[in-house]
Amino acid sequence: MTGYREENKLIMDKNAPIGVFDSGVGGLTVAREIMRQIPNERIVYFGDTARVPYGSKSKDNIIKFSRQIIRFLQTENVKAIVIACNTASALALDEMQQEFDLPILGVVKPGAKVAVETTANKRIGLIGTEANIRSGVYTRYIKSLDDEAKVFEKACPLFVPLVEEGWLHDDITLQVASRYLEELKDTLIMGCTHYPLIRSTIRKVMGDKVNLVNPAYETAIELKNLLERDNLANKCDVDSPSSMYRFYVSDAEEKFKLFANSILPFDITMTKQINIENY
Repeated sequence: MTGYREENKLIMDKNAPIGVFDSGVGGLTVAREIMRQIPNERIVYFGDTARVPYGSKSKDNIIKFSRQIIRFLQTENVKAIVIACNTASALALDEMQQEFDLPILGVVKPGAKVAVETTANKRIGLIGTEANIRSGVYTRYIKSLDDEAKVFEKACPLFVPLVEEGWLHDDITLQVASRYLEELKDTLIMGCTHYPLIRSTIRKVMGDKVNLVNPAYETAIELKNLLERDNLANKCDVDSPSSMYRFYVSDAEEKFKLFANSILPFDITMTKQINIENY
């Protein structure tokens, strides 16, 4: 396939859902923002909980995982896909956009764009997984928008397991954040979808004057604009969450459901485990 073509928007079903995927639970922050900003849209979410975290995986494996997940989401007849994972957005987005014939968005460019637009002194901090930082994709995109911007990168590998343990406001999380963030004191991109869940802890360390950029929110806004531009927005009335949203995982469905119910605006009723290796 050669990627999403303009003419295909004419044959897509406006009522079809948005596919959202992540390595685990972090992408729920993106799904939550889509629910808030585009409440009429249905969502099919996949969390690759059997293979989390992606941050320490190779590019080849992340591309393979992304391909399998998109193939699965296509069986759910989605009209667009959001890669709600910074690592997969950094390493697999371009290739997935070329391979699959539907609109696919990542979370890197929306956050980077807002950081460039809002920084007061062109000094932009970036925190993310090891793979995301190693890829350099954020820095390259920021530099393409403003070659005078200075980007200060910091891998924060302990944040993801702390979030997935549910230690969102724990003293240990505060101590780890203080160690990671002591040198980052300006605009800061939270370059992993898990990180908005510890936003208050990051804010406590960084102070009120630092501009925290949440790519989850910015991605939801970009998705909204894409759907309206391509005449794909769902104009139907909102139904109950049980009919609007479906959740799939590759492992540990009960643990996923418990975590999801702690951060989403409603209790999810449907979570199904699938064998993603079949796709």
